[in-house]
Amino acid sequence: MPWFYYVVRLLARVLLLLLTNWQVKGKENVPGQGPLLVVANHLHMADPPLLGVSLNRKVEFMAKEELFHSRFSSYFMRSLGAFPTHRGRPDRKALRQANQILTQGLALVMFPEGMRSRSARLRPAFPGSALIALRSGAPILPVGITGTEKIKGIAWIRHRPRITVNIGCPFHLSPASSKLTKVELAELTNSIMAQIAELLPPEYRGNYRQQRSKWH
Repeated sequence: MPWFYYVVRLLARVLLLLLTNWQVKGKENVPGQGPLLVVANHLHMADPPLLGVSLNRKVEFMAKEELFHSRFSSYFMRSLGAFPTHRGRPDRKALRQANQILTQGLALVMFPEGMRSRSARLRPAFPGSALIALRSGAPILPVGITGTEKIKGIAWIRHRPRITVNIGCPFHLSPASSKLTKVELAELTNSIMAQIAELLPPEYRGNYRQQRSKWH
């Protein structure tokens, strides 16, 4: 990673310590090495750097391709370990890059919802995370984020919002059959989201409030 990655990571840590009540739970669940697919809910643009400093591992991110349109923003995002993906439709290039990252034994962060939740509640997820997990065989690390949705305007600085990163236990996906169907892929995606939901307070669980993970 370029030096810029480490500067931003240090700056993010300092800002979190100074301006928020930042708490990380479940640090012991993060494997110290080897491939790792990190999946989390998405509340704010601060979530990627928040995870970068909370997991104690160098991580790379899959981000929406709109963030790479200009030369400056593209350099900024790539320097932070991000690469683009198209939302709402299959992106084979992004899937290959994600698989390559995991094959190299690195950690990849994905937000299965594909976008920030304006209500702070979990939105329906895209199947990309389940597909990448199945193809790579990498363990999945679920993470629940709360509090970053309170970072709005300037007033939040005076109140030091409580930001919690709740890290669950790694697990693997096992397809129901050798030929994966759309229904099975949707079920596996829902299982991933159920793992995230279990790490969140009930009011954050949204579409996955009633769903239980079969890996629980």
